Amino acid sequence: MPALRRVIAGVVTVTALIVALAFAGLPVFVHPRVDPLSRADAIVVLGGTAYARYDVGLRLAEQGYAPELLISRSTGQNDPVMDRYCDGGFDFTVSCFVPNPWTTQGEAEEIRRRAQAGHWQHIIVVTYTPHVSRARYIVGKCFSGQITMVASPSDSGLLFWSWMYVRQSAGYVRAFLQRGC
Repeated sequence: MPALRRVIAGVVTVTALIVALAFAGLPVFVHPRVDPLSRADAIVVLGGTAYARYDVGLRLAEQGYAPELLISRSTGQNDPVMDRYCDGGFDFTVSCFVPNPWTTQGEAEEIRRRAQAGHWQHIIVVTYTPHVSRARYIVGKCFSGQITMVASPSDSGLLFWSWMYVRQSAGYVRAFLQRGC
């Protein structure tokens, strides 16, 4: 019986820990703080293969929130879907770049370079929902001006959110330990 009690206590403890972590992550990953929109110097769309975020950035630029749209081409130079955004033909400036390193940190470093060159004081940053809080932290290390965070739609489901909790938590640890900006 004592062995069975220890097993039950272990299972209850692990279950309670998982539930506590899930609830702690809700305001960080599932319902992050996003900001009210106001006119900015540039809109920056962070990279990824969920292309909906690029449409959000494009729509904000079309609505006049900023005269410049900066897009991270984190899928690489040879992504024909990205050509739709990066090849121009808009009433505002569109610039695309491949981040180096190929991470949010690399994107933040490029934002810093562009912000210094363009004297930006306020940027709107678009990324997908579970990445908003971590992106705010990383970009904030490189850009000292006002940052308005916008969340684009994300996938859903237990598998997606479980993976996002793991991935974004690991990304936070890496960001805390990483030097730069």
